[in-house]
Amino acid sequence: MEFLIAIGLIALVIIFSGVKTVPQQQAWIVENLGKFDRKLEPGLNIIIPFIQKVSYKHSLKEMAVDVPEQAGITRDNVTLALDGVLYVRIIDPVAASYGVSDPIYAVQLLAQTTMRSEIGKLTLDKTFEERETLNANIVSAINQAAQTWGIQCMRYEIKNITPPNSVLKAMELQMAADRQKRATILESEGKRQSQINVAEGKKQEVVLQSEAAMIDQVNRAKGEAEAIYAVAQATAKGIEEVAQAIVKTGGTEAVALKIAEQYVSAFSQLAKSSTTVLLPANASDAGSMVAQALTVFDSIRNKTVITTAGETTKGPWSGA
Repeated sequence: MEFLIAIGLIALVIIFSGVKTVPQQQAWIVENLGKFDRKLEPGLNIIIPFIQKVSYKHSLKEMAVDVPEQAGITRDNVTLALDGVLYVRIIDPVAASYGVSDPIYAVQLLAQTTMRSEIGKLTLDKTFEERETLNANIVSAINQAAQTWGIQCMRYEIKNITPPNSVLKAMELQMAADRQKRATILESEGKRQSQINVAEGKKQEVVLQSEAAMIDQVNRAKGEAEAIYAVAQATAKGIEEVAQAIVKTGGTEAVALKIAEQYVSAFSQLAKSSTTVLLPANASDAGSMVAQALTVFDSIRNKTVITTAGETTKGPWSGA
């Protein structure tokens, strides 16, 4: 009875050893008597104990592999210390099992050698400026070499680029000089723009002043023209009213009185502006002077004027 129980237990152990549960995102490689047999998919799988065994277990997840710091020489002979991070995943578990003994370590070494090779193609300044290009070139080189290993490099990122202390000091001096240069250029540009703005302001001021002066002159000319026109209209209106008043009854006597008044007033002002005075022979006879002025007035009133059409008309004081 005990023998049967022992045999049963051994049979159960053998049966359970042949049952394999593969987790998700993993691939197990089964060998049959040391020879590749098949790849176990995620889930429940059965193998033959003692004849078949799981030789390799691979994770299909993306893995981050740290690339240790190493020295690289640029094209202009500057030694740099570089390290990075490599992101890889296994896409062919069979090739990863039989193509290389340790795929992750192989990819890590390949990343180091490729990084040194790519650094040697660039100068120091380009190394800092073209990190993305450098990362892309390293990924492309790794994928070309790792095709038979069943590994795909997803991306590569350089973490640190450390130049020697002497180069760091030179770079700091260069950066300080560059900043000083930019500051000087910006200051000169600011002064230049300020002078341009001042000149533009003066130019606009002169233009506006000239325009204002022109407008002022035009307005003054218009005002003077309107004033002259208004005076002329008023003078014409006054002459017209005087002419109408003269032809009325008593108009001639009013004209004679006005002439006498003006004669007396003018005669009284003769000796005020100068010590030399020219007097007519009959200056004491005001009546004769007024009569002479009225005679001239009557001759002008009775004189005829010729119109532009060639017709003869009486003057405005003729009474016709």
